[in-house]
Amino acid sequence: MSNDTDFEAKMTSQHSDSSSDIPDELRIPLLEAALPHVPFDGWSDRTLTHAAKDLDIDPGLGKLAFPGGASDMIDLLASQQDQKMRDACSEKTMAALKIREKITRLVRTRIEAEEDIREATRRAVTYLALPSHGATGLKILYRTVDAMWKTIHDPSTDFNFYTKRMTLSAVYTSTLLYWLNDESEDYKETWDFLDRRINNVMQFEKSKARIKEQAANMTANCPDIWKKISNFRYP
Repeated sequence: MSNDTDFEAKMTSQHSDSSSDIPDELRIPLLEAALPHVPFDGWSDRTLTHAAKDLDIDPGLGKLAFPGGASDMIDLLASQQDQKMRDACSEKTMAALKIREKITRLVRTRIEAEEDIREATRRAVTYLALPSHGATGLKILYRTVDAMWKTIHDPSTDFNFYTKRMTLSAVYTSTLLYWLNDESEDYKETWDFLDRRINNVMQFEKSKARIKEQAANMTANCPDIWKKISNFRYP
């Protein structure tokens, strides 16, 4: 009896593992099939159903592949685009660039990865702007800017680690939104906008470093200041 139970459990486990493998294998094909439908139906269950029908598979498998629906599809797409950015900005191609130039290149490359799916990207931004999807949007944004800093092997730790990511998040987000509405040739206005944002960041970093240095000098001089003050009273 025990052996029969063990056998049934084993078969159930194998069947479950096999079933769970099928949706994983379908995730990328489903996403690719969904993209042409997004401009018309947005990021939605309807789009996922259309994608499944295009691949001639049961729509239920599509829901198994993306249990979170549109959020999961956008998450996978963003992950793919992040990888395209990393591949295009290899260590060899970035070696001769300064930090400012590296960050500019990364932001521009990441946005250019969206060029062939511009309307789908616009729909994704609108979808993630909804309060109910905010957590997904923040996760995707953090992963992207984190990938940028890690691509250039930024050594920051502690407070600087987070402030750099917050600052870059603002630069990347504002530039992406500008790009989505840019009709200039080769998106020249967007890249000019990006340069201005990077200039602002560099000025901020210089000011921060100057304030930090002044604070350090004041702290270092504190013992002498108090010693001089005490001499007035106790010569």
